[in-house]
Amino acid sequence: MTLKGAWTALITPFKNDSVDYNGLCRNIEYQIENNIDGLLFLGTTAETPTLTDEEKKKILAEGIKCATGRVSIMVGTGTNNTATTIKNTKMASDMGAEYALVVTPYYNKPTQTGIIKHFEEISKNVDIPVVVYNIKGRTGVNIETETLKIISQIPGIAGVKEASGDVGQMGDVIYQIKSRNENFAVLSGDDGLTLPLMSLGGDGVISVVANLIPKEVSALVHYALKGDFESARKMHYKLLPFFKGAFIETNPMPVKKSMEMWNMPAGNCRLPLCDMEEKNVEKLKKILEGLR
Repeated sequence: MTLKGAWTALITPFKNDSVDYNGLCRNIEYQIENNIDGLLFLGTTAETPTLTDEEKKKILAEGIKCATGRVSIMVGTGTNNTATTIKNTKMASDMGAEYALVVTPYYNKPTQTGIIKHFEEISKNVDIPVVVYNIKGRTGVNIETETLKIISQIPGIAGVKEASGDVGQMGDVIYQIKSRNENFAVLSGDDGLTLPLMSLGGDGVISVVANLIPKEVSALVHYALKGDFESARKMHYKLLPFFKGAFIETNPMPVKKSMEMWNMPAGNCRLPLCDMEEKNVEKLKKILEGLR
């Protein structure tokens, strides 16, 4: 397996506040038909904190059945409890996941030493590769580059989803870690920073907007992987208004609203996420007109 390319952080479609499992499989088919390299189940964009354990298991059972053997599969298994994260990762592995995405523990704000120990404990207790998810804006803790150097040397650590929002840090990670370990993947966790990250030597993106436009996101990433940065840049600027619009309110509210406008399975967000403000819906409509 090669951890690179364009991955979609799948939404969870709802219908009358229940998970729309048929809609999930329709969305997966759309992704595969439009050249996506991999799918992430149960990430931030899936509203995972609002899903019950039973819903999570059924999403994996139905979703992986639709996708297995056709596209690479990653599952978000991270929590702020190391033991629970190990349990989640074992379950995901048993159900067919090829990678686990493990976010930095949130709310309890571990030290850098605690973060290292967290990933050491997980990696020695699970049997699929682990992708580190660094997103300070949601966790309250940044994984410093010196810390990630140590984590990258732990057996079973496959790479990092870099969503720090700091291009300087992304460059440091690529130069100081990836350049010395070509098997360590660096994926963007921010659609708008995919091209900058890849121009520095990164491997791709785990994308929110690819829920709606997988073909275009895949094209951008594969242009960059081939070194065709002129074509990648053109695609970046074409998609840039939507990159921004998709975060005009809290993710995944705008991308789900966009999918709804294009008659794709999406539905509402669960509380505490709510309907978008009407003024922002109008802005989103204008952005989407430019994508047709």
